[in-house]
Amino acid sequence: MSRWRAVAPGRVNLIGEHTDYNGLPVLPIAIDRAIRIEFRVTDDAAVRLHSPVERFAPFAFRLRRPIRAANRGDWSTYVRAAARGLLEHGIDLRRGIEGTVSGDVPVASGLSSSSALVVASALALLKANGMGVEDGPGDGGAGRAAAELAPDEDPASERPAAKTVSRLELAALMARAERFAGSRGGGMDQAACLHGVEGHALCIEFEPLRVTPVAVPERWRWVVASSLERAEKSAGARDAYNERARQCREALRGVGGGYRDLVAEPDLDGVLRRARGVLAPALFRRFRHVVTEGRRVALAEGAMRDGDLGRFGELMVQSHASLRDDYEVSTASLDEIVEIALEAGAAGARLTGAGFGGCVVALCEERTAGTVMEALATRFFAPRLGGSPGRDAIFAAKASGGAGVGRAHHK
Repeated sequence: MSRWRAVAPGRVNLIGEHTDYNGLPVLPIAIDRAIRIEFRVTDDAAVRLHSPVERFAPFAFRLRRPIRAANRGDWSTYVRAAARGLLEHGIDLRRGIEGTVSGDVPVASGLSSSSALVVASALALLKANGMGVEDGPGDGGAGRAAAELAPDEDPASERPAAKTVSRLELAALMARAERFAGSRGGGMDQAACLHGVEGHALCIEFEPLRVTPVAVPERWRWVVASSLERAEKSAGARDAYNERARQCREALRGVGGGYRDLVAEPDLDGVLRRARGVLAPALFRRFRHVVTEGRRVALAEGAMRDGDLGRFGELMVQSHASLRDDYEVSTASLDEIVEIALEAGAAGARLTGAGFGGCVVALCEERTAGTVMEALATRFFAPRLGGSPGRDAIFAAKASGGAGVGRAHHK
C-alpha cells in the first residue's frame, strides 16, 4: 500500500510582528526545518497519528462534524483544527489517514511549528480524499481567501465540492481553522508555510491575501537563537496573545479609521499625537507599536530589495524596542540575546514570533555569522546549559520552499 509524506516548513518572521491580525503586511521566510506526516490512506473516516517523541501521546478521532476539542495544550488540537476547517468549508472527508508525525521545527519557539502541523495535516487529508493544491496564484483564491480571513465567527455554510484548492485559499482557510486552538492569529504563519520560495523572503499582505517573494541578498545570513523559554499559544501564552489582539481593536475604535490607512498617512507623528489624546496609556502603546511596525515593514522590504543590510538591521532593532516597550511581549532572556548578538557584530536582531519566550532572529553578514553564534553560545547558552547548545537552541536558518505532499520513499 502506498505511503505518503506531507511536509510543511516552519517560518521565521524577519519583521512585522503582531501586524498580520491588524491587516498589515509582514515579511517572513519559510525555513529549512519542517513538520512531516508520513501516512497511509484508510477507508474509514478517522485520523490516527502518533509521534516518536514520548511526550506527544498517540491520538485518534473521527472525521465528522463537530470535531471535538482536545484538552488545552494537547498537540492533537492542531490536527483537529485542520480537519474541522476542511469539513466546515464543505470538503467531504470520507477517507482518513494513519501515520507518524515527526519534524525538526523546535516546538513552542515562535517558529510556527503549530501552523506547520495544521498545514501538513490539511495536505494529508486533502491527498487522502483525492484533492489537489494549485501552485499558481489562484485567480479566484485571492478574493475568496480574504473573505475567509475576515470574520471572527465560525463558518457555517457548506460549499460545493471541488477537486482542487489554491494555496492562497488553503492558507486563509487554515488561518481560520487554527483559531479552533484558541489563538486569534492573522494568517501570516499559514501563508508563509504554503508559499515559501527558496532564497526569498515573503511580503505577505492581507485583505485580500497576497504573497510576493523578495530575493534575500546572497551574503545575508539569519541566525536563530532560542530564549529557552517556551511560548505556547495553545496554552500559557494564549491569553496574553489574545489580549493584545483585543487591545488593538479597542485602540482602533478609539482613533477611528483603519490601520492600513493610518500607516499610509504622510504625517505619522500627527497620527500618534491624535491617538495619544484619546487613548489610555496602555492602548496608546499598543497602537503606536502597530502603526510604526507597519511602516517598518515597508521600509525593510525596500532595504532588502536594495541590499542595504545596515538599514534592514536598524529596522529590526527598532522593531525589538517597540515589541519590548510598547507591546510588552519581550522577556529578559530575549533582550539579552539581542544585546549579545548586536555586540558581537550582528547588523540587527529582534524577537521573532508572538514573544513571551521563543526565539530571536539576528541578521548577519556572511563573515560575522559564526562570530555571533559563538558569542551567543559562550555568553548566553553556556551559563544556562552548562555546555554547548544543541541544534534546536541556535542555528542558521535558510529561506526555504513551501509545503507539499508526495510519495514517501524508503531505502
